[in-house]
Amino acid sequence: MRDPAADYFYAPETGHGLEHDPMKAIIAPRPIGWMSTMDAEGRVNLAPFSYFNAFCSRPPILGFASEQISDTLQNILETGEFVFNLVTEELAEAMNATALAAPRGVNEMALAGLAPAQCRAVRAPRVAASPVAMECKVLSVQTLRDLSGAETASHLVLGQVVGVHIDPDYLREGRFDTAAARPLARCGYLSDYAVVREMFKMRRPR
Repeated sequence: MRDPAADYFYAPETGHGLEHDPMKAIIAPRPIGWMSTMDAEGRVNLAPFSYFNAFCSRPPILGFASEQISDTLQNILETGEFVFNLVTEELAEAMNATALAAPRGVNEMALAGLAPAQCRAVRAPRVAASPVAMECKVLSVQTLRDLSGAETASHLVLGQVVGVHIDPDYLREGRFDTAAARPLARCGYLSDYAVVREMFKMRRPR
């Protein structure tokens, strides 16, 4: 039996003492927030975010954090809109190409060789090759603070989904086939990813 008293313990404030920060490897896998936005001048931006997830189902609300004043964040502040595009195994290299820290105004969608598709409720385009896209209107942008109340460099964006596009090839008997879509997930350190290829069922206890 494992002895909990022997656990490796550290306080983030004083440092982990390891070669690499384990937090991102522990909180894994994480879905990738592949966000397309457009600035006030109509210039397109596409970028992946590691800190991303869904936070509410009624209404559907997505959220992601930007750890710097990125082009995506600036565009969102200008327009109040963004689009989440699902990253699949097939789109892994294209997603990675859009992680480039390109100068403001550079269209990463075009840079990665991706075709845009028009959205219905927002101006920003979606990635045509992605099997799922969710059009979002921004609810809030919050600067994250630490325990002392000091502002961090990170900003949390929450957006309500106002439109969903799904490739019908991935719909099976009224359900989205996650395993068939093979979504990509962020896993550990700088270059670690995983792909969802199989699933299993477990019923909640009553």
